[in-house]
Amino acid sequence: MLFHITQAHSADLCPKDEGGSKTLYNPAAEGVKLVAMYGAFPEHVIYYIVEAEKADALEAFLLPGFKRCTSRITPVSDVPIVK
Repeated sequence: MLFHITQAHSADLCPKDEGGSKTLYNPAAEGVKLVAMYGAFPEHVIYYIVEAEKADALEAFLLPGFKRCTSRITPVSDVPIVK
């Protein structure tokens, strides 16, 4: 399944000087494939498209950012709805 994740942090918790945005997720999380990552960095928001089958895999992917960020996870599809 594909998921769109919106991950946000406050300016005072920004990791810019502590390793950057790549410290907010675990690219090696088992069961998660990172498809794309985009940042609205002045807004302190990162968007991910990931593929995963289990919720615990998504949590493992986001674990590094748990103390800095909030995340919204939305299932998405590339298959259009047909009438």
